[in-house]
This record gives sequence, structure tokens and C-alpha cells, in this order.
Amino acid sequence: MCGIVGYIGGKDATPIILNGLRKLEYRGYDSAGIAVLDGDNKIELRRDAGKLDNLCNLVNREPISGNVGIGHTRWATHGEPSARNAHPHIGSTGRVVVVHNGIVENYQELQDELAAEGVEFNSDTDTETIVHLIERYITITGNLEEAVRKTLQQIRGAHGIVVLSADEPDKIIAARIGNAGGVVIGYGENEMFVASDIPAILEQTRKMSFLESRQMAVVTRKGVTVQTLDGKPITPAIQTINWDPIAAEKGEYRHFMQKEIHEQVRSLTDTLAGRVDFDKGLIQLPQLKLTAETARKINKIIITACGTAQHAGLVGKIYIEKIARIPVEVDIASEFRYRDPIIQPGTVVLSISQSGETADTLAAMEEGRQKGAILWSIVNAIGSQAMRVADGYISMQVGPEIGVASTKAFTAPLVDLYMLAVLLADLRGTLPVEQRKKLVNDLRMIPDLAGKCLEHEPEVMSIARDMKDARDALYLGRGINMPIAYEGALKLKEISYIHAEGYPAGEMKHGPIALIDKDMPVIALAPNDPWYEKMASQIEQAKARGGKVIAVATEGDKNVEHLADSCLWVPSIPWMLSPVLTVIPLQMLAYHIASIRGLDVDQPRNLAKSVTVE
Repeated sequence: MCGIVGYIGGKDATPIILNGLRKLEYRGYDSAGIAVLDGDNKIELRRDAGKLDNLCNLVNREPISGNVGIGHTRWATHGEPSARNAHPHIGSTGRVVVVHNGIVENYQELQDELAAEGVEFNSDTDTETIVHLIERYITITGNLEEAVRKTLQQIRGAHGIVVLSADEPDKIIAARIGNAGGVVIGYGENEMFVASDIPAILEQTRKMSFLESRQMAVVTRKGVTVQTLDGKPITPAIQTINWDPIAAEKGEYRHFMQKEIHEQVRSLTDTLAGRVDFDKGLIQLPQLKLTAETARKINKIIITACGTAQHAGLVGKIYIEKIARIPVEVDIASEFRYRDPIIQPGTVVLSISQSGETADTLAAMEEGRQKGAILWSIVNAIGSQAMRVADGYISMQVGPEIGVASTKAFTAPLVDLYMLAVLLADLRGTLPVEQRKKLVNDLRMIPDLAGKCLEHEPEVMSIARDMKDARDALYLGRGINMPIAYEGALKLKEISYIHAEGYPAGEMKHGPIALIDKDMPVIALAPNDPWYEKMASQIEQAKARGGKVIAVATEGDKNVEHLADSCLWVPSIPWMLSPVLTVIPLQMLAYHIASIRGLDVDQPRNLAKSVTVE
């Protein structure tokens, strides 16, 4: 969603901010802008709709420079994508400018109030109310910091904002309320940075701290002071981020998504490293802070997540119930709190999120907290809100994921959930030693087998060429691979814009079978697992109705090869770990169809990497 970058120091802010915004393009946006305080303490503003290149071209035609500035990439919530609605928004005096991530829920009443005072609005956005409120309170208090504080106490909703004033040019003010996006502070030598996400400033500094909800930071080139909105001083915890900036570049690949699909061998290796003792057959997840006493008290786990992460949770349910014998519910995070979930002592709310800043997932965690649940998270972004508010967490070891369509941040949490299930069973004393060692040893082969899946990419490309003109597709799966049918369909529709539906194969005759004809590709997940014979039957039923069947099958399976029109092959693997492999050809299939169709694979229309507003 919206990306924010700020700089204060001795360098020219413009290239630093534009470069930072470039690193945040993966979040999704429809316009961009930059505001810089020039040598005469005048705010220079440049904004444009569309891609960041449009803004860069505008800045090249109308250069701006200065040592203090803020920038923004916007994803429209109020007002159409246009230059007038792009951030930053400047006040009536031309002396205050704001960038904002979130929704001002009471903006209409505030706008009416300000309009009655004679304020003229120059955009259709809710954000513009913020800058006018700050100007109002500067007039009253004579102080930018206090004006921002009063403004934040008046607006409703969840927000991340950054403010710059020409009358106090030695500072940038940043604040966070609720779950709308992160606010990251970067520490340099006589320079400081502000961003909504780590990659924006990773080239500039590795030392960062993170604002919590209802905290405000006053950032100068010498450092930062942080307070709560009530004025209580906070000492921020500075973390060193070890991500490699090169990992955020495409390298030899055409798109980030393709690169990230191929990075799964490494990310799966890193996921196991330091956590699996193959000699003793033990799992260690120290960040979870899980003791045998706590494990024995757990009577239910509720997994909350959105989109791809929720599909991972559905696989995790099978792992935890099968291995650890703990009941598991899986909730779409955006619906969780509205059903008034039953949470009792011993209930764990486990949230899965790549960004750790997904608004609905954070709201679900807050619901769990209020009802007394133990909070866990599986999260990729270091220092994110979902990581910080949890009682314990498992960090995905995948590095930056830039493509909007998640790939390596799907397979890694599958393994994380599998390891969690084994650890829970071990701590609860419900898993025989030999069985535990077998389950742990099965993990050893995962990275290598993922690499073997990638070797089939030329065959996937051939099938992609055959499917490129399809208007619809039906994905079928059973048991542990049913969620992979959901995930495969999601990947296809989100980047290729082909309507696709994932469905439990056993439900095919309860409706979807009516759709099958010669023009409807049916992708059937039929690896060698406990549901294999039933899936073979589903393939035959689809073929009997003229359907064109593409099967995801275990290498060497002559039966499925005979039944299906074509096959996406995966290596043989113990059935519980099969989803880690069966999803990879479906990721490649979606990628190559979208690429052949000439679409923007990494930034599909209307989508954002991190959904930080509801």
C-alpha cells in the first residue's frame, strides 16, 4: 500500500527519497509525489499520477533540491488517482506538508468543520484534512510538535504520517496510530531517515527502530526523540537489519516474482538452518518462547491470516491436528473479530503475515489480546507490528519479497508450521521418539526437491502457452492439497487476470462440474498422497465431460500421465510435505501465463503488497 520515505541530513534529499520510493514500488500505488525544503526554506512540491517514472521525469524537468524532504507513493482510497490527489499534501499557508498512510474515518465531519472556518480544499482526499488541522493548531500553539499531537488526537482511524514544516526546518515529525502501516526510523551519521518499510532505506543504513501505535517521533539530523501521544518519553530499541540490499534487485531474472520463485531453494534452506537438529531429530524455535508447560496448557489454536497466508494456515491446520493433536480453527483475519470468537485460557491466536503490517491481521491479533489469548505470529518483516506485539514469533527466513504475488513467503511458513507441529507434539509428550525423528528427517530433502521442481520450468512454459488465452480455470484438490488448489487459483487470477476458482475436488459434483467443457482448463492436484485414488477419479470425471485436464502429479506416475492431457511433475515426497512442492509448478504456471500475456507481473492492477487499511 502507500509508501513513505523521509530524509534529513547534509545530502541532497531528492535522489535519496526517489530511490527509496523505487524500493517501495512493490507495495502497489497509483500516484507519487515528493516535497523538499529548499535553501530558502520554501517547500517545493512535485506530484504526478501513474508510475514513479512519471514523477522522476517531472523532477528532471523541474528540478528540486534540499537537505530535508518527504516522499510518497499513493494507493487511492479517497479520490481518484491523479496529480491533485497525490501526496504530499500542502496546507493553505504553503508552510506545512504531510504524507499519510491510512484512512481518516471522520474526515467528512472534519472537512465540514474546516470549511466553515474558511479553509479551501484542493483535493478529494481524506488526507488533506490532516495538514489543515496541523496548520490550525500551529496558529493556536505556535509549535509544530504540539500541533501534530493535537491533530492526531482528533482524527479517527489507523494512521502512519510524516510531517514537514518550513518554519521548523530542522526536524521531521513521524507518528503512528493503530495498525495502518509501519513507521521505520533509520539512523545514519549526521543524517536520519524515515520510511514505511525497511527496503526503502536499507541502502542507506542498517540501524533502525520502529514506532509502536500512538507514538510520535521528532527526527533531526542528530537523532530522534520518541514520545507517546500523551507525552511519555520512550527509548526506542535500535535493531540491526541484516538483509542484503542486492537481494532486493532482479539480477538475471525478468521479474521479481520469477526471481523469488527460484529463491525458494535458498529460503527453504535458511528456514531449516539453526532450527533443525537432524542428528537428534529435534526442532528448535527459540523466538517462540515456548515451554513444555505452556505447550501442555494449549487446548486450541486459531490461525488468522489473509490471502496466501490464510492458505498456508489451512495446511498448517492439518499439520498441527495430525502431528500435535491440538484442535485448530483457521479464520480469514478480516472476519475474525466480527464473529465474536470464543477464546478461553489455553487458546493461541497464531497470525501469519509476510509484511507483519496487514491491518486485518493486526486487528485479529488485538481481538485475541483483549480476550486473553496467547499471541504468536509467523512473519517475514523484521521489527513489524505483528512481530512486536506477539508473545512469541517465528521469523520467516526468506529476505525481502518484492513481487506482490507471494511465493517464497508461502512455502517458508508451510515448513514453519510443520516444524511448529512437531515441536508442540514433542513438548506435550504425545509423539513417539522414532516418529518424531522420521518427521524431522523428512525435512532434510525439502530444498533439493524444490530445486528439482524448478528444473521442469520449460515444460511449465509450454503448458502456459497453451493456457494463455483461457478465460476461466478450475483448480481441484483434496486433503492437504486442497489449500494448494486455492493458492494456485489465486496466483493465476491476481497476476494474469484470468478468472480462476479453487475448489475441494469432492465438491465438484455439487456445482462446479456444470462449468466443465472443452474451453475450461481443469488443474487437478494428484500427487501420490492418501487422496490419490479419489483425485484420479476426479480427473476421469472431468475428462468425461470434455474438460482439458492439467495434473500436478508425482514423477513417474504413468496412470495420471495417461488420464490427463498434460502433467506438471513434482518429485516423490512424504505426503505431509507435498504442498511445499505442488505449489511451485502452479506458481511458475501463473507467472509464465501472465508474462506471455505481457502483463505487469510484479505490480498487478489494483493490488498492493501490504494491505494496511481495511
